[in-house]
Amino acid sequence: MTTNTVPTARVALVGDRSPNVVSHTRVPLLLDALARRDRIVLDAYWIPSEDARDPEAVRGFDAVWVLPGSPYRSEAGVLTAIRTAREGGIPFLGTCGGFQHALLEYARGVCGLTGAAHAENDPDADDLLIEPLACSLVGHEATVTVEPGSLAQAVIGSERTVERYHCAYGPSRHLDTLRAHGLRFSGHDEDGHVRIAELPDHPFFLATLFQPELAGDGSRPHPVLRALARAAVAHAGLTPAGGPA
Repeated sequence: MTTNTVPTARVALVGDRSPNVVSHTRVPLLLDALARRDRIVLDAYWIPSEDARDPEAVRGFDAVWVLPGSPYRSEAGVLTAIRTAREGGIPFLGTCGGFQHALLEYARGVCGLTGAAHAENDPDADDLLIEPLACSLVGHEATVTVEPGSLAQAVIGSERTVERYHCAYGPSRHLDTLRAHGLRFSGHDEDGHVRIAELPDHPFFLATLFQPELAGDGSRPHPVLRALARAAVAHAGLTPAGGPA
């Protein structure tokens, strides 16, 4: 229920919803926790990847969250949703597969790397931006070092964080080109591999190669999810009420 003291924002959840994807089953619990703890109501709608091929599919939302669950039924749909959020200044979060596709969209749409590919979708491509990780991180927790002065550091509130992974693919090639075109890699694992990316000139554009939605038992939303909620409220032109930290 919306009142004068509880801001509401509309959020597009982009992905192919499945009861077999733990991240997807966590969403209702997280939405309830955000309303209870942060007094922010997110009016969330699932947008299947095939429907997201229409650039208008996410344009009216206050935030876009591309969730895990790749390979998506429509890579093109996911990339279109990301591009709409990036170009339209809509707050964006990509987790796991969302991170991978955010980098892929940026490589193709901004850097001109039109042949860049994701090995999960096109394993025989000549130019794989996203490749199988040398050591799969599925089911692991690991430390991420966060760059001072970054959006990620401001959101997480620390320069070190332990996060839960469920991914088998990550970026390798063209990282310098992505940096040169404005993408900031603001978090790295203990081996120096990229785990967080952001766009400094965007109102809120954050992508993580870990899954903040799986932190804890879901009763205390991860700072990344709380930040997305507040960015959505700001986009809607509202001010979130104070709530317990």
